[in-house]
Amino acid sequence: MADRPELRVESAAACVVTDLGRVEGPARGLAANGALDQFAARAANALVGNAPTAPLIEATGFGLTLRPSHDVLMSVTGAPADPTVDGWPYPAWAPLSIRAGETVRVGISDAGLRAYVAVHGSFDVPRLMGSVAPDSMIGFGTHVVPGTVLPLFRSHAPLVNRLFGATVFDFGVPRDVGRVPAVLDVIDGPDAALFGPGLQRLYDAPYTVTPRINHVGLRVAGHVPRRLATGEVLSRGVPVGAIEAPEGDELLVLMRGRGVTAGYPVLAVLTSCALDSAAQLRPGQPIRFRRTTAAAATAAYLERRRLVDRIALRARTAFAALR
Repeated sequence: MADRPELRVESAAACVVTDLGRVEGPARGLAANGALDQFAARAANALVGNAPTAPLIEATGFGLTLRPSHDVLMSVTGAPADPTVDGWPYPAWAPLSIRAGETVRVGISDAGLRAYVAVHGSFDVPRLMGSVAPDSMIGFGTHVVPGTVLPLFRSHAPLVNRLFGATVFDFGVPRDVGRVPAVLDVIDGPDAALFGPGLQRLYDAPYTVTPRINHVGLRVAGHVPRRLATGEVLSRGVPVGAIEAPEGDELLVLMRGRGVTAGYPVLAVLTSCALDSAAQLRPGQPIRFRRTTAAAATAAYLERRRLVDRIALRARTAFAALR
């Protein structure tokens, strides 16, 4: 057994170590990057008593198998994919006490695209500008592949409920929290007026997610509204979640790995909650866009943050009692 706790990866596909993103990046020309489903990442860390910005694993498509060298406390959130420990099923969106040498598997989900695995104490991996978030443009990041060994800052003694003799937790996570909605809320973008009455088609028409998905963005096929003007759009800063209208029959939705500037007209911008949902969209999935207001989007975001805060408080209280 290793002297320092570590997590050995036995199988993995399209997995990286990430966090909430590189806050200083955009000011220096780098994308923020970070976990695409920010709510699921925050919740995963809250469930194991970590800081919100602690590094964790983002698994796209799943098929992830892990084995710790020491006892650890772990959580799995994101798309529906109940984990197993040595073949026994355990709930997602809850803290799991894993014994040294036990095998944890996060299987393939039948809905959603990304799962998040947090470990109490988190991973000791390289940082750039204070963040572990990968950036493919500059070749930075910790990719998780079979044989990868991830050092942990500390282990965690098993948490056992003295009344039940098992790790039984209920932190009030809603049962439908991992559901991926088919409707994404947006607010009008900076170029909305350039589309005139044709902008309404964005909200009336159905769209289909294409296989062209990555951290930079995703493309959706369907009716693309056209500008009334034909002049060139100058490159300028664009927000994460911008919905651009390039030439062709697809809209481009910019995600957290997007470049900080772009030159296509931006007709709408996803809300923060819709961005989390977009992170879980699969190729072939039908979606629609729904117009909302900045005030409503802010209220929805704050409600999600309050939910994470409640989870974190309940987790800390339960861990203190069990110790």
